[in-house]
Amino acid sequence: MALALFDLDETLIAGDSASLWLEYMVAQELAPVSMVAEEQAMMSLYHQGKLDMHQYMAFTLQPLAGKSRAWLDGQCQHFAEQVLRERIYPEGLARIDWHRKQGDTLVLISASGEHLVAPMARMLGMDHCIAILLDEEEGLLTGQTRGTLSFREGKVARINQLFGGLDDPWQESFGYSDSHNDLPMLQAVTHPHGVNPAPRLRQAAEQAGWPCLQWQLAETKVP
Repeated sequence: MALALFDLDETLIAGDSASLWLEYMVAQELAPVSMVAEEQAMMSLYHQGKLDMHQYMAFTLQPLAGKSRAWLDGQCQHFAEQVLRERIYPEGLARIDWHRKQGDTLVLISASGEHLVAPMARMLGMDHCIAILLDEEEGLLTGQTRGTLSFREGKVARINQLFGGLDDPWQESFGYSDSHNDLPMLQAVTHPHGVNPAPRLRQAAEQAGWPCLQWQLAETKVP
């Protein structure tokens, strides 16, 4: 068994699911429009490698505090089907299918919240989903997170937690990501790949001799 670890945002889909989700909440009048500018400023810090993920999650989860898990799951399933599905890269689906035929264990691993990543993992037919866990009390969301955040070194830690029973879960493993924030994961796998890599990741990949893949959305055919 080999692990095939796929990042979600800007790797398997065009765009960032958390940013798109905030826009969706604003459109549904579930969050104030004023949150968008601040979230974009935080995302700029993410791309610079300076984001405090605990701060980002606390901010973006504010509109969900007090909501039920069942309500959120229904909202996010609709969001995934209506917004994210059309953003999936066909080359990503083909690579997932290739790993499936090899008998590899498919893992969708993301620094986005589990409410956004889990429906995509089901849609893509993944074996496992690793994402930032949401805290709840008596079935209601608190607006906070719990456990190790699957961000930077946290992704490596969460893989070790999930597959700790294996002698070496990283042996012959594959990794796919667009971001330099995922360097700890890519450096841990046997076969790292940059996918539409951001400049800092591309530089690191070129220095290390890692392959870089360019995936794009299928062109819309005009009838």
